[in-house]
Amino acid sequence: MGVKILQEEFMLDRFIDYLSNQKGLSNLTIRNYKFDIVHLFEFMKVKHIKDFHELDKKTLRTYLFWLIDKGYVKSSVVRKLSVLRGFLKWLVEISLLEVDPLPKRGKIKRDKYLPRFLSQFEINKFLSIPDKSSDIGKRDKALLEVIYGGGLRVSEITSLILKDINLTTGEIIVLGKGSKQRIVLIGNMALNSLKIYLDLVRPKLYDPLKSGEAVFLNKFGSCLSQRGIQKRIKYYSLKSGLPHKIHTHMLRHSFATHLLEGGADLRVVQGLLGHSSAATTQIYTHVTLESTRKVYQKYHPRG
Repeated sequence: MGVKILQEEFMLDRFIDYLSNQKGLSNLTIRNYKFDIVHLFEFMKVKHIKDFHELDKKTLRTYLFWLIDKGYVKSSVVRKLSVLRGFLKWLVEISLLEVDPLPKRGKIKRDKYLPRFLSQFEINKFLSIPDKSSDIGKRDKALLEVIYGGGLRVSEITSLILKDINLTTGEIIVLGKGSKQRIVLIGNMALNSLKIYLDLVRPKLYDPLKSGEAVFLNKFGSCLSQRGIQKRIKYYSLKSGLPHKIHTHMLRHSFATHLLEGGADLRVVQGLLGHSSAATTQIYTHVTLESTRKVYQKYHPRG
C-alpha cells in the first residue's frame, strides 16, 4: 500500500496534529517541520515522484543534492533529512506505509563548523549605522550595542526586563537556555547607548497596556519580538555594505572571538556566553587560530 502525494494537504494536517498533540512540540518547531515537509513535496513534484515508496537511497541522494543546489548549508540539510525520516516513520506507525523506504542508517557527519564573525573594524562600522538623531535609531543603537557588548542571544534580549539591568555596574541578569540565569557585563559604549534609550526613547514608546517591564519596545509599545530584532539587523546589514549577511548570532560570535583575540581566558568567555561545556566555547579558539594563521601566511617572509 502506498501513499500518493496528491493527499499531501491531508497528510500534512494529520502530521502537524500528531506533532502538536502527541509529541508536544512548540509552535516554532512545528512550523519548521511543516516547511521541511512542504519542501519534500515540492521536490517530489519536480521529480514526478507520486508515491512515498519510490523514495529510496538513490532518490534520497538526489534530494540532498537538490537542497544543496538551492543554497541550504549542510546543517539544514541534515535537519531536513531527520524530519523526513520522522515523517516516514509516522506513516508506517499509522499503517499508511507498510515498510519505511528509508530505514535508519548511520548519521550524516556534519562539517566542522567555524562561526563567522565580524572583524573589529567591521563591527565598529556596523554599530555606527543607526541614526542617533531619531528615536528608533537610538533604540536600535542600544539594541545592537547590548547584543554585541554582552554576547546575548536574540531570545535573551526579548526576555530582558528593566529590573534585570544594573545601570551603575553594567551588569545584566540574563535568562539563557534551559531557563538558566547568568550575569553578563556590558561596557561603557553599550551602557551609554542603553541609558540614552531608556531615558529618552522608551518613555515615548511605552504603552501601559502592552509594554510591561520589557526593555526593548517596538513602535506600537509591545516588546520587540525576535523576528522584529532580526528584521532590524537585516536592515542594517544591507545598509552597511559589508560583504556578510549579518545576523544576531554573528554579533555573539564576534563578541566571543574578540574577547579571545584580546587574551581573555576561555573559562571566562564560557561563563559570559552561558555555555554549559567548555567544548562549545572551544570552537572560537579555532576561529582565532585560523585568523592568526592567515596573518602569519600573509606577512611572514616564509609564511
